[in-house]
Amino acid sequence: MNTAVDPNHLFNWDHVQAFLAAAEHGSVSAAARALRCSQPTLGRHIRALEEELDVILFERRPDGLRLTRDGTDILGLARSMQNSAQQLALRAAGRSERIDGTVRVTASQMIATYALPDILAPMFRDEPALDYEILAMDSTHNLLKREADIAIRMFRPEQNDVITRKVGEIYLGLFASDAYLERHGAPTTMEAFAEHIVLGYDRDERILRGFAEFGQTVKREDFPIRCDDQVALWHLGRAGMGLCFGPCFLGEATEGMHQVMTELAIPPLEIWITAHSELRTSRRIRWAYDRLAEGFKTRFKTLSAQ
Repeated sequence: MNTAVDPNHLFNWDHVQAFLAAAEHGSVSAAARALRCSQPTLGRHIRALEEELDVILFERRPDGLRLTRDGTDILGLARSMQNSAQQLALRAAGRSERIDGTVRVTASQMIATYALPDILAPMFRDEPALDYEILAMDSTHNLLKREADIAIRMFRPEQNDVITRKVGEIYLGLFASDAYLERHGAPTTMEAFAEHIVLGYDRDERILRGFAEFGQTVKREDFPIRCDDQVALWHLGRAGMGLCFGPCFLGEATEGMHQVMTELAIPPLEIWITAHSELRTSRRIRWAYDRLAEGFKTRFKTLSAQ
């Protein structure tokens, strides 16, 4: 055979790995198991390398594979390639110890506005080389399509190939502003509550379902002020336009807002932090993921313990 090979030809690394595994394990089946691929695939890779090099690498025997003289000569070069690849991987891993780049975080508008900034601020001070892109949207972004690196969600994700951790609970309540209470007073019973102005969502049906759990049938039209933007709805409540549902941590921190009908047993919202499983191998994503989880646990630990 003519063993002249174009020196500028770049070999397929999969083919070289298949050759190395077969030389080490002595059979196609054992090499395929080591590389976690099928025997036909591994065999094709070896034949492809033989065609690229224009040599026969193995003698096929009943008891397995035996290197030819050419195969033995090439084995040393292939191992040198493998060592170089491993050194390259180690160098890349060393560079990845640096925490820099960009992390894309998605959270609801309420969380992104009133909870995330205080948690993110010390993270940014600790690692100023790390940039953040914040998607403050109530719609769910798909981590599997890389629309975000990390998601803060109010429910446990059910997607495959994601890593998720519960980091707290947000307790909800019914709130009224000073201005509203001066005009209408505070409801004390469900019968009195029905006579008050309540702010509700527009197309979002969560409030309707919540009332149904309390045995109350309400329609969208029963809310004279409707808005699906929770931040805007909260500010409408602050302006005295009606009773407003919202997180207790926000109500306690907002001057002029008071919780009413505290006996309402509104189920808390769970806080889950989620990332695609492959992204956990990125040091910057893992660092941000762990710090965000720690921040939310610290921020909501009192509420979570109630």
